[in-house]
Amino acid sequence: MIAMQYEITLPSNYDMEIIRDRVRTRGHAMDAFEGLGFKAFLVRGTQYAPFYVWNTSAGMANFLYRGGGFQAILADFGRPVVQHWPGVAFLRGDAATAKYATRTITRLAPEANPIDVVGKIELEKAPGLHSAAVGVDPRTWEVVRFALWEEHPGEEGVYEVLHFSEPELGEITAG
Repeated sequence: MIAMQYEITLPSNYDMEIIRDRVRTRGHAMDAFEGLGFKAFLVRGTQYAPFYVWNTSAGMANFLYRGGGFQAILADFGRPVVQHWPGVAFLRGDAATAKYATRTITRLAPEANPIDVVGKIELEKAPGLHSAAVGVDPRTWEVVRFALWEEHPGEEGVYEVLHFSEPELGEITAG
């Protein structure tokens, strides 16, 4: 499992209906993408920030630089930084739909032993949880925790899910 996200922050006066229309008309192209566990098409304010969980690095590579879809982002918005985290944990919750998403990123303390810290990461089911993923960036030693929810989780900074592609959701396994 590889978690991945890029963030496109648009001008404050940007008409986000353009993004909503983009997702309505193009989002289905990811519904059968090989190697993709899921893609959540996310917006928050004037930010478009899709989040992916890849089952294979080949699927991720096909998307990013073998003509599998990222070329549309490049053409319309330029080349964003693509964050990615090798997977540590994944949990499928009981919720049938994913309408909201949360993401938290924390940095391991400099003195922390990653073997001890990462080895203890666990995910627990919660009411309304669709799925959750955890990954670690070994370059920065940041831990990303990403969760999809059926109902608004009641915290700030929540993303709205415009479309959810889940071609290989049932095949996701974490390291």
